[in-house]
Amino acid sequence: MDIYIARQPVFNRKKQLFAYEVLYRSSIENTCPSSVLGDDATNTVLAHVLFNIGLETITGGRRALINFTENHLLQQTPTYLPREQCIIEILESILPTPDVLAACKILHGKGYILALDDYDFDETMDPLMPWVHIVKVDFLAVDKDSIRNGMARLKQFEAIRWLAEKIESHQEFDLAMSLGFSYFQGYFFNKPEVIKNKTLNSSKITLLNLLTEVCRPEINLKKIEKMITPDVSLSYKVLRYINSAYYSLVTKVTSIRYALLYLGESGVRQFVSLAAASEFSEGKPTELMRLSMVRAQLCKLLAEPRKDELDTSQLFLLGLFSLLDAMLDMPMPELMKKLPLTDEVKMALSERTGPFALYLETVIAYEQGDLQSCSEYLRRLAIAPETMVQTYFEALAWTDLFETDPVVS
Repeated sequence: MDIYIARQPVFNRKKQLFAYEVLYRSSIENTCPSSVLGDDATNTVLAHVLFNIGLETITGGRRALINFTENHLLQQTPTYLPREQCIIEILESILPTPDVLAACKILHGKGYILALDDYDFDETMDPLMPWVHIVKVDFLAVDKDSIRNGMARLKQFEAIRWLAEKIESHQEFDLAMSLGFSYFQGYFFNKPEVIKNKTLNSSKITLLNLLTEVCRPEINLKKIEKMITPDVSLSYKVLRYINSAYYSLVTKVTSIRYALLYLGESGVRQFVSLAAASEFSEGKPTELMRLSMVRAQLCKLLAEPRKDELDTSQLFLLGLFSLLDAMLDMPMPELMKKLPLTDEVKMALSERTGPFALYLETVIAYEQGDLQSCSEYLRRLAIAPETMVQTYFEALAWTDLFETDPVVS
């Protein structure tokens, strides 16, 4: 059986990462496998979290929201996970029977955070409220008057924090904020905000010029050295980059020239691309840069078996700049006129066409849990589902390595 495990970020009111919800499917071929019961699903997640993948790899040390069935609550299964990292999601189908309430009281007493999933303000669920810390509401499914009135009715439970699910735009985020929600889940953070007459500042233009050089078929390292050396910030970043845990060199590198020679063309392209994306995403949620890096590495890894046919460094750029419109709050077609990228990358980013587009579509489908589309894309790319899952976690680990030592920020 193929196992699909991915993650979706949850933000606080400052758009900072609060936790990841761990998303699970039993097979990449089917988004809703009828043959797998809830208990089996949770068992599989726990097995992978505890023994195969590791919670640290999945969430990068952040809290994980994981669904638990009624049987697992009664059996105290969540206690197998550390309370500092696990948020217990109580499925909306679980009724507050005396046994369930007793189980929740015990978990609460042991210091676990409990979240009630998909709450629709049905009063029959209210007996759970004394033991629940987070209440999740489908922001698209429940009308706003019901949300406002329901939150007011439960105001007596001062410890409760409200989480708005399916926030898909910045306008919805602002509305949910005004209603009193503390946490937010959805893809609003990777959408551009509408800002008229947006222009690029001088530091971004400098990086665009550097990108022009590294995106040429053959890189002139001497010219790149002359562009980086006068820039104190870039010089500092390239030395941090070459001396980071990613390369684990025995001898510390102190020369820009030697750093560029050691990195080689592919390494220099990667460094400049990461430095540019970091600069472009300044002032945005850090998850935007993190997701861009995951996409970049995942696109690159998926294309590795065909590296004789495809330039994997261009696939890396494709993933890295796939959220550039959200970073710079500018339309992607307009950005493509300014950026010195190859025609294949530009076509994939602005039109979702060309030889690279299918890789990006596959990565986005997997990331968002659209397994039916992802399965079809993988078939067309002749990539096995297990390869997709493996490379996804490799990309997460690679991204977390850079975040531990943020050499390009």
